[in-house]
Amino acid sequence: MSETPVPKLATSIHITALDGIINVNSLFTLAVFIGLTWNPTDPKNSLIDPVRQTDCSPGLKVAEDLVTFHVYSFSCFLFSSLIALGLKQAIRLSRSANWDRTLWNIDLAHVNQTLLRVGYLISAVGSVCGSVFLMLALVNVVQIKLGMLRCGSRHGYGAVVPLGKYYQIGV
Repeated sequence: MSETPVPKLATSIHITALDGIINVNSLFTLAVFIGLTWNPTDPKNSLIDPVRQTDCSPGLKVAEDLVTFHVYSFSCFLFSSLIALGLKQAIRLSRSANWDRTLWNIDLAHVNQTLLRVGYLISAVGSVCGSVFLMLALVNVVQIKLGMLRCGSRHGYGAVVPLGKYYQIGV
C-alpha cells in the first residue's frame, strides 16, 4: 500500500458513510440477537402436522445450523463494524489539533486513500457475509416453521425464493 498521503479528502463525507455502515450493522446485529432468543427445538413452534408429514419434520441438524448461522452472522457484522469504527477513528486522529482546514463547511484531513479504500472493502465484505449468513438462518427458520424444503411445500418455497432471488443464489 502507498504510504504517501493523498491530498486532503472531504473526511466528513467518509465519516458519515462509516456511520451508515455502523448503524446498519447494529440493526442487523439486533435482528440476530432477537433470532437467537427463539427456541427452534420447541415442538409448538412448527406449523407442520407431524402425524401426516413425518418426513417433512426438520431434525436437530436444522436447529443447529440455525444457531450456527446466527453466530456467523453476528461475527461478520461485529467484524465489519469494528473495521468501520477503526477507519473512523483513524480519520479523526489524522486531523491534528492545529489543523483547521475546511472547504464549504466540509472538514478536510490528510488520509491514505488506498488504506481507506481497502478498509471500506473489508467492511463491506463483512457486512455482505453477515447478510448471507442471516439469510441462511432465515431459510432454516422457514424449514422449522413450514417443513423441509425437500418436501415441496408451496408456502416454504414462497418464503425462501424471494430471499434467493434477492441474493442471486439458488435454493
